Amino acid sequence: MKFIHLTDTHFVPKGKRLYGRDPRQTLEKAVADINANHGDAELVVITGDLTHWGEAEAFESLREALHPLRPPLKLLVGNHDDRALFSRSFPDQPTDANGFVQSTQNTAAGQFVFLDTMLDGTHAGHFCDARQRWLADALETSTDDLFLFMHHPPFLTGLPAADRIGLKDADAFRCVIEPFKHRIRHLFCGHVHRPIAGSWLGIPVTTLRALNHQLWFDMTEEDELRGSFEPPAYCVVLVDAERVVVHYHDFLDDSPKFIMSDSPWDDWSRRHKHP
Repeated sequence: MKFIHLTDTHFVPKGKRLYGRDPRQTLEKAVADINANHGDAELVVITGDLTHWGEAEAFESLREALHPLRPPLKLLVGNHDDRALFSRSFPDQPTDANGFVQSTQNTAAGQFVFLDTMLDGTHAGHFCDARQRWLADALETSTDDLFLFMHHPPFLTGLPAADRIGLKDADAFRCVIEPFKHRIRHLFCGHVHRPIAGSWLGIPVTTLRALNHQLWFDMTEEDELRGSFEPPAYCVVLVDAERVVVHYHDFLDDSPKFIMSDSPWDDWSRRHKHP
């Protein structure tokens, strides 16, 4: 199975700019690149912060920009979004019985579990009792391999300013998933605008860079979130019975491309052969 992971599109109303840039232009280029090179992907998942201020016009602009996308689409909400306005613009995206943007999907790789960690009025993540019960039931009734998707990472990243607005119910979340961790093959997150890979509770985890702006790599700053314009990326994920491989793709990279066997270094190595 191949699928695409994007995050943190941070849309603003059409024609507006965010930190001097137009998020729509970047997403349109990402959609075009996915269609051209990964149109065979079975799914595209965007893990929240779809908009920056949660306006209805921003959601509508996002819907328009995503319309040309060929693979099926799954959207999560993040701390910058408005859940009601999201559902109005994307009525095909399922919610649970309590109105949270949570669902499961059976795939060739296993069961994908999509979570809602948003709480109005805060940038930190929350996973209340109702959401915990929903997740516990989803995990208990599944017999497949599990892949979890959420906006806020449930672990400390080592970036203090980002961890300050991380998942506040992390201990409760851990209690729900720990009995099933041997079946969770990967956890995909957004929120931090950084390419991070590692493991938590023995579960492989990844995050990635956002589309409009990034969080500058700073392991000392505790209060201010410092942004940067490092290049945006999306991930191409390959899954089979033996592997989960996550490729980070800087789709806007315009540096020269070349055949490495014809590179100057290759010429040098042929002239300086070692015994």
